[in-house]
Amino acid sequence: MNKFVEDPVSVAVIGGSGAYHLLSKQSLGEEKKCQNIDTPYGKSAPIHQFHLNDLDFLFLSRHGETDYSLTAPFVNYRANIHALKECGVQRIISWSGPGIINTAYKPGDFVVPHDIIDETRNRPTTFFDNMGVGFIRQSHPFCPQISEILHDVLHESALPHHEKAVYACTEGPRLETPAEIRKLRILGADLVGMTLAPEAFLAREKEICYSAFCYLTNYAEGVKSRKFKKGELFEGMQTEEEKKQVDSSIQKFPQLIRAMFEILREEKRNCDCGEALRRYKNKGFIPPN
Repeated sequence: MNKFVEDPVSVAVIGGSGAYHLLSKQSLGEEKKCQNIDTPYGKSAPIHQFHLNDLDFLFLSRHGETDYSLTAPFVNYRANIHALKECGVQRIISWSGPGIINTAYKPGDFVVPHDIIDETRNRPTTFFDNMGVGFIRQSHPFCPQISEILHDVLHESALPHHEKAVYACTEGPRLETPAEIRKLRILGADLVGMTLAPEAFLAREKEICYSAFCYLTNYAEGVKSRKFKKGELFEGMQTEEEKKQVDSSIQKFPQLIRAMFEILREEKRNCDCGEALRRYKNKGFIPPN
């Protein structure tokens, strides 16, 4: 276990765009320490250890802590996931703010996606370069146990939410063209973002439970007709009313996470995520731990 934590910390939150605002407002609990962790893949993003309601958890802001300082293609996903595993993390809640393809959803809604389409091109996608690990099932790319708990929390909150969606992950940093969004719609995507791949797949390789918790930010290009507005967030893809709805959703994130933690502390892992590599361990291809 990494020396950053004295005892294993089993739960982590990976924050998306806007996470630095919550850090600056100290709205996530009592902070105990913060550190970048050295890994075989480079330094991780700063990892914060918080104490909340008698539970310690880790928080990592994937895009940096001073505005949007690190865009999605350049996040060191392997270092981040490796570092969290070294700290004893068994469960990750991944916060993400994708765009909308399926117009049944609207900006400000919460979504717990159930599946993913990986459209990235240039990102390291595995910890097992040149090793005999060939097949890892993805029938449930997001942990079904954590996803069910997220569903329960959202039901109790009475906030606008959806329990299923297919998330398409694109390379970035540019947004998608209208033609690309039409293609993704044909493929069955409801949402489009840039961050959940390879993050979800790397977590599975470390046998960590991982589920995404999305708040929807804007309609994707071509879904709604929007004029270009220079100098504004998303250059006009978001109306003022939609921006208010999204900002309101972001502010609710800490209370939803607190409710999530209250349930998680009572729930033992009963999913298959922790056994994803059992066959390769049994063969001696990778260490048992």
